[in-house]
Parts: sequence; structure tokens; C-alpha cells
Amino acid sequence: MSRVKRGFKARRRRKRVLDLAKGFRGSRNNRFKTAIHVVKRALAFAYRDRRVKKREFRRLWIIRINAAARAAGLKYSEFMNGLKKSGIELDRSVLADMAVNDQAGFTALVSKAKLALAK
Repeated sequence: MSRVKRGFKARRRRKRVLDLAKGFRGSRNNRFKTAIHVVKRALAFAYRDRRVKKREFRRLWIIRINAAARAAGLKYSEFMNGLKKSGIELDRSVLADMAVNDQAGFTALVSKAKLALAK
């Protein structure tokens, strides 16, 4: 009896895994058995963190908007409520960018929010 060597398909499968492990340190990037384990783990973390990244950016935007709104005399929740009442529909990423790069424009938004809350 002769042994089964698997050939092209197995080589292609191993090569795909080892290509994904490129850049890993030690035996993780050239031992197939080890590479399978670390590549699966890395792909699982990548999948999870694509979702976590969205949460973290939203938190960052809210922190920036809150800091700029408080400097102008409003709390974050009051500011967002005032914007909604005045009919200004800007998302948090744009507001956070304005808070950092365009203080004059952000201050104008805060004054509009204050007017809407006063009514």
C-alpha cells in the first residue's frame, strides 16, 4: 500500500493559513499546526473588534462634544436636545470634528441650541 500525499488541495489550504500568519513571531508564522490556532484566534478578535471600534469612536465623539458644550455653558444632553428641537440634524462624528477644528461654528450651534431650549 502506498500513502496518500494529498497534493495540491492540502498545499493550497496550508499556504492560505500560513499567509494569514505572516508577520507573527517565532514558530507561529511557519508551523502549520501552531499557525492554525493563532490565525483562528486573530480572525475572531478582528471580527469582534470591527464592532467594538464603532462603540469606541461613538464614546470618543460624545466625550469631545460634551467637553466643548460644557465650555460653552451647556451639558451634552441639553445640547443634543436643543439641536433636535431646533431641527439641526448633524451626527456625532461631524459635531465632534467641529468641536475640535471649528470652535466658532460649534459655538454658533450651541447658541442655537440654547435658543431652542429657551422657547
